[in-house]
Amino acid sequence: MADERIPELGNKTPLEYADTPAIDWLARHSRHGLLKTVPEGFHPGSEIANMSILGYDIATAYEGRGVLEAASMGVTVEAGEMAMRCNLICIENGIIKNHSAGHISTEEAIVLINFLSRYLGNGQISFYAGVSYRHLLKIKGGNKNIVCTPPHDIPGTYYKDALVKPLSKEAEDTAELLNSLIVKSQELLSNHPVNRRRVERGLDPANSIWPWSPGYKPDMPKLTDAFGIKNGVVISAVDLIRGIGIYAGLKPVLIEGATGLWNTNYEGKVNAAIKALDDNDFVFLHIEASDEAGHEGDYNLKIKTIENLDQRICRPIIEAIKNMKEPVSIALLPDHPTPCKLRTHTATPVPFMIYRNDMAADGISRFNEYSAEKGSLGLLENNEFIIEFLRQ
Repeated sequence: MADERIPELGNKTPLEYADTPAIDWLARHSRHGLLKTVPEGFHPGSEIANMSILGYDIATAYEGRGVLEAASMGVTVEAGEMAMRCNLICIENGIIKNHSAGHISTEEAIVLINFLSRYLGNGQISFYAGVSYRHLLKIKGGNKNIVCTPPHDIPGTYYKDALVKPLSKEAEDTAELLNSLIVKSQELLSNHPVNRRRVERGLDPANSIWPWSPGYKPDMPKLTDAFGIKNGVVISAVDLIRGIGIYAGLKPVLIEGATGLWNTNYEGKVNAAIKALDDNDFVFLHIEASDEAGHEGDYNLKIKTIENLDQRICRPIIEAIKNMKEPVSIALLPDHPTPCKLRTHTATPVPFMIYRNDMAADGISRFNEYSAEKGSLGLLENNEFIIEFLRQ
C-alpha cells in the first residue's frame, strides 16, 4: 500500500488520503519506523521483501520465487531441477499489455495451463496450475544463470526485447528452451476457446506464458529455530507467500474466496487469523489487494483497498485482542511500495508500526509513509525488524 504523493489526491499518498480510523487507533498506540526490505543489489520483488521482513539473509537464503510457490502448491523441487514462476499474460500487437491476462479467473487459467501441459510438457518440462495468472514451470537440468524480466515491470514493452538472455555459455540452452516455450505458447493459446470467449466478452486474452524468477530448492532455516517461535500460521491467497511460510515453518491456512485481489474474502481471512491466535504464537496475515491496485495504476482502487484493510481486517483484530488474556503484538506494514504512477515495485523503505499493549507509543497519530519516518524506531534493515517485533 506504500506509494508516492499524487497530485490528484491533493499531493497526498493513497495511505494519507484514505479514511482509516482503525489504523489510526493502532498508530496512536504504537511505535513507528521505516524498514528497508530490499537489500542492495536485489530486485524489489515480493519474495525478497517478505523474506526480508521475516529476517532472512537474502544473499544466502534466496533462490527465486518459483521454488517458494512450488512449496505452497505441494510440488517437490528435486536436486537438478529448476522452478520458475510462469505468468499467463496478455500481448497485443507484440506489446506486453499486462502481466495478468486481465486478471484471468483461476478456472479459466487451469484449463489453459493443462492445455499447455499436454502439448508442451514432457519428461523435462512440467507445468503446474496455480491461482489466476500465477503458475509454475519446472525444468529438469535447467540453469538459473539467466536474465528473466518480471512481466509486471514491463507493460508497454515489445515482448521480443524482453526475452530470456543467458548469463553464461552453460545457460544458453535453458534460455533458448524458455524462449521457444514462450513463442509456442502464443501459437497454441491464440485461438483457444477460453480466449475466444474472453475476447467476445471484451476481456484481455491470456495469449502467452512468461516464465521468470528461476531457482533451485532453497536452504531456509525455520523461524521456530531462529527466533524461538513455537508454532505459527501463514494466511494468504498467494502461493509465493504461502511457500515462504512453509519454508519458515508456518502452517498454511487456506481460505475459501481468497483471491489475491481487491475482491478477496477479507472476513474469512481475518476470522482465521483471530482463531489461529488461540493455538499459535505467530500469525503472518498477508493481503495482496493494494499491490494489485498499484500494478493497475488505479489510485482510487488503491484507496478502496486500504479502507477495506482498515475496516475489514484491522478493526475486527483490534476488537478481538481487547478480549484476549495473553499479551498480543501487532505489526502493520507493506512489503514494498507499488506506486500507481510507476505500476511496479520500488526499493524505497516502507513504513511500519509495532503495537504491543504494554509498550509506550511514540506520539504519532496517523500511519503513512511520511509520519513513520519520524517514529522512535528509526530506519531498520536486515533482521532488525523481526527481532524488534518478537522482543518480549
